Amino acid sequence: MPEQNEHYQNLVKLLLPAELFDYFVITLLVVEDRAVTVFLDELDIKPTFYSDQKLTSKGFHAESIIQDFPIRNKAVFLHVRRRRWLIESTGEVVSRDWESGVVERSSFAQVL
Repeated sequence: MPEQNEHYQNLVKLLLPAELFDYFVITLLVVEDRAVTVFLDELDIKPTFYSDQKLTSKGFHAESIIQDFPIRNKAVFLHVRRRRWLIESTGEVVSRDWESGVVERSSFAQVL
């Protein structure tokens, strides 16, 4: 069954914004009779705004669920987990700013 899931993932990559996969990876894909559910985790790529800081990944924020356009009469749900990092010198927890920079032009950033 993993091979079939890989085929589904490749198909989903054609349907979602390409920029999405610069920052996220599909961790699970569930295809059911009435719905397609895509689980996405943000990659451990430190935000450029904090490039001069020592950051440590500290897991993820609570999952966000986004309903996307249907595919072949199946509802599509994206379960998105955004990463968070700890700035070692200050103890502050930060995340990627989806409202500024290059990411702002992404159609996916508009729904985050």
